[in-house]
Amino acid sequence: MSVTLEKPPETPEAPSRPKQPARRLSMGKVAVIVLIALFAGWTLLPLYWMVATSLKSPLEATNLDPTLWPHSFTAENYQGLFTSSVPFGSYFVNSVFTALVAAVVAVLLSTLAGYSFSRGGFRLNGVTSITVLATQMLPLVVLIGPLYLLLLKADLLNTYFGLILGYTSFAIPFGAWMMKGFFDGIPREIEEAARVDGYRRFGILFRVVVPMSIPGLVTTGVFVFMNTWNNLLYPLTLISTNERQTLPAGLMQSFSGTFKTDWGGMMAAALLTSLPLIIAFFAIQRSMVRGMTAGALAGT
Repeated sequence: MSVTLEKPPETPEAPSRPKQPARRLSMGKVAVIVLIALFAGWTLLPLYWMVATSLKSPLEATNLDPTLWPHSFTAENYQGLFTSSVPFGSYFVNSVFTALVAAVVAVLLSTLAGYSFSRGGFRLNGVTSITVLATQMLPLVVLIGPLYLLLLKADLLNTYFGLILGYTSFAIPFGAWMMKGFFDGIPREIEEAARVDGYRRFGILFRVVVPMSIPGLVTTGVFVFMNTWNNLLYPLTLISTNERQTLPAGLMQSFSGTFKTDWGGMMAAALLTSLPLIIAFFAIQRSMVRGMTAGALAGT
């Protein structure tokens, strides 16, 4: 008697997935990456040169055959900022004070002006807003002469108030139009509801509208602060003493002479001057980008 064993049915094997070829960058992407790297290197090269020069000795910094990196690192240039006769600390405090006050005043006045342009119903609203914007077409060199004569008549030359007045007068048109873009994006129904609740115009502005425009306030304040901090022409023309001089004009007068320029000390001072702006920019970068985008979309 023979027993036959049946083979179990064979289970079909799952089809093997074809191996995906390794992704290769196309020539266009490679060209874009190389182009971006070249632009990044071109942009960061002055920053690297500033750092490298600030760490060189005075002899190496003024050598006719410049070196790409310091052969002998030294911190004398940074120590000299606080131990030499250059009032670097005074310049720094003056820049911080004038830039902060100008930013606060410009943001406050720009908020009022931008709200009036956005919600104002008077006849010359459009003409007035365009006229304010047209003042931005005039360069600083054109405005410095009339401003100097005005401050001279008012006895405000070589004063903090006169310098802040000059900074603010040039920053308000830009700030007013930026705040107008934010206010245009806020629905009017919110203000009407607040008016029904008994709020008056200024109460609606500062209790309802302004809290909804924080990104715009931050963006406007940062731009005014950066432009004020980097301004060279106004303090160089309106301030005549070291006690009230700011960093850009003070450093130019302190390190550049008739027969010699202290490049190491100037680069060290320039690096310390740039650090607050770099830190502030990266700290509020998201708010600035969000604010500029929201203002642009609201103004369209």
